[in-house]
Amino acid sequence: MDWEPLVAAARAARERAYAPYSGYRVGAAVAAADGTVYASGNVENGIPALSVCAERLAVAAAVAAGRRDLAALAVVTGSSPPARPCGLCRQALAEFASDLPVLCVNDRDEREPTTLGELFPAPFRLADEAGGGGTG
Repeated sequence: MDWEPLVAAARAARERAYAPYSGYRVGAAVAAADGTVYASGNVENGIPALSVCAERLAVAAAVAAGRRDLAALAVVTGSSPPARPCGLCRQALAEFASDLPVLCVNDRDEREPTTLGELFPAPFRLADEAGGGGTG
């Protein structure tokens, strides 16, 4: 997979992130199956519960554009080692892809490839009408 378009989009989104409270800027970019990229930076709020992670905003941008066929995710932070998506983001990603390739990158270009399946092997699923489903 050519990660460079995703990493570039995530880096650019990180530059536009709104993080005046923590100063911790994150950029994320998801690719749809056809390669279309959707990116966002995190958006903080004076009420912390209203802050939204970059990964969830990138997914929201894809869904708003009618895409649900996520093929890959790149996340860019300033952390060393590169930070991985939080639990809320992992659950949100699991709604659209079970074993999404994920590349975590920092501003020194350290890279850690992984998958959503490795990060989050047992996501919550609502029980279906036949009685299967949810854990948690």
